[in-house]
Amino acid sequence: MVESYLKDLFGLEGQTAVVIGGAGVLGGALCRGLAGAGAHVLVADLTEEGCQNRVAELKQIHERASFALVDVTSRKSLEDLLATAVQQAGRVQILVNCAGVNAANDFLEATDADWDRIMTINLRAVFQACQVFGRHMIDAGGGAIVNIGSVTSHLPLSRVFAYSASKAGVLNLTRNVAQEFAAKGVRVNCICPGFFPAEQNRRVLTPERIDSIMRGTPMKRFGESDELVGTLLLLASSKAGQFITGTHVNVDGGFTAAWF
Repeated sequence: MVESYLKDLFGLEGQTAVVIGGAGVLGGALCRGLAGAGAHVLVADLTEEGCQNRVAELKQIHERASFALVDVTSRKSLEDLLATAVQQAGRVQILVNCAGVNAANDFLEATDADWDRIMTINLRAVFQACQVFGRHMIDAGGGAIVNIGSVTSHLPLSRVFAYSASKAGVLNLTRNVAQEFAAKGVRVNCICPGFFPAEQNRRVLTPERIDSIMRGTPMKRFGESDELVGTLLLLASSKAGQFITGTHVNVDGGFTAAWF
């Protein structure tokens, strides 16, 4: 009885989810969660090896898993990604924007190239993917977009100012797009993770910075990537999350609560 109820509330059987950045650490956890809920997961990332490895992992959970290469700096590549997904599955009900990069610099040492790269991948790509997939979802009768922000969507952190600015933009963009899409059947929300060690932030995590993070995190530990899954399933589910749009969920061990 309980299993049937939860499956009805959070199950994604028959739905297709595209996870941009699905070969990464956090993206991989989100892919596993979607597959576990019954979705056909299309892993979208830059490298074939990373995508193939992720699909092999997902097929241990759900037989319907596939991949497509994407360069998020190119609108044409995002359009091709949508075309591939539609060819494979007919339509896309769920989009997760999880691609991201970071760089550690003092403000006066950063270059225009640093700024442009981070803004292009972390923010412009989300804008373009929301347009490309959002138009498809509206035409197809609805869907859910989940963007991945950060605690830095709310708070400035030293030496990652470009990343912080890009993630603040992701949260603001999420709210704006949600307002426009709400009456068109597409929900748009944002997950703001706290500190989850992954490829793009390991270089920033010096012993001093780790100590500062732990002092600011009431739960006194880093997050585990699988701890994002429950929030994703809530926001992606057309039943459990049907009246949720334009909001964000902080998954951060209390970090933002301590600051605010």
